Amino acid sequence: MNKSMKTRVLAALLLLLLWIPAASASVMVLVHGYLGDGQSFHRAGVVDALTAAGWHYGGDWHPAPDGRVRLADDNGTGERTVYTVTLPATAPLALQADWLTAMRREAEGRHSGEPITLVGHSAGGVVGRLALVRGGQGAVEHLITIASPHLGTERALQALQATNGGGMFGPFRRILTRQALGGSNYEAIRQSQALLVDLAPPHRGNLLGWLNGQEHPEITYDAVVRNTGFRMGGDILIPAWSQDLNQVPALRGRATVIPSPLKHGLEPGDATVILERIAARTG
Repeated sequence: MNKSMKTRVLAALLLLLLWIPAASASVMVLVHGYLGDGQSFHRAGVVDALTAAGWHYGGDWHPAPDGRVRLADDNGTGERTVYTVTLPATAPLALQADWLTAMRREAEGRHSGEPITLVGHSAGGVVGRLALVRGGQGAVEHLITIASPHLGTERALQALQATNGGGMFGPFRRILTRQALGGSNYEAIRQSQALLVDLAPPHRGNLLGWLNGQEHPEITYDAVVRNTGFRMGGDILIPAWSQDLNQVPALRGRATVIPSPLKHGLEPGDATVILERIAARTG
């Protein structure tokens, strides 16, 4: 999206956002997906749309070399503050979830008594849910997931197979995959083997098989489900049923599903959906 088009889209979104009731004082934490970072929501125009609607951007939480959590671009706090996070995006989901829990606790220290909404895109939605189960609810009262593979994705298995050098045709398959993806993307996938295993469809003994049967906190759950008509619903990466939190055994009947015609990636319009869901919870 070029700059002029992005400006027009944000202007249109601002008009729409003016019709959405202002949410009570709260904190929002945006969690990126696979191979993303704290800039993912910025690049997509989501943060710009949120700040245009009256939210204050507080900065980006990230792991520091000393093993602690640091806040980059610290812009202070406001009545409604939104943060991004930068997680180790090729690490196993449990490690990412533990970092997110540490970041959530830091945010709680800056916003004592204020409710937190977690917003996770793609794998970030699963990370957010895992953090709630592993690290506790804390001040989190709302989880919004966008195009998240709660019941896994066959794409993870395909990526594992494409980068597997075993078997008679393994080396040939790896060469073709490297050429198709490019060296840097190929190496990123190679470094993500444990994460891709975590994103495989749930079965007894794997992470999603365990997580989807665990008790989840009594908070508000919303699932934005991309539905572009690809392969019986969903987007090119995640089928619609896998994005639906109500298909998770531990959350069946507890989530609100919001259909979305967009592709898998983030778009400025996601800000409108996020604020509508926060207004629905607080209103």
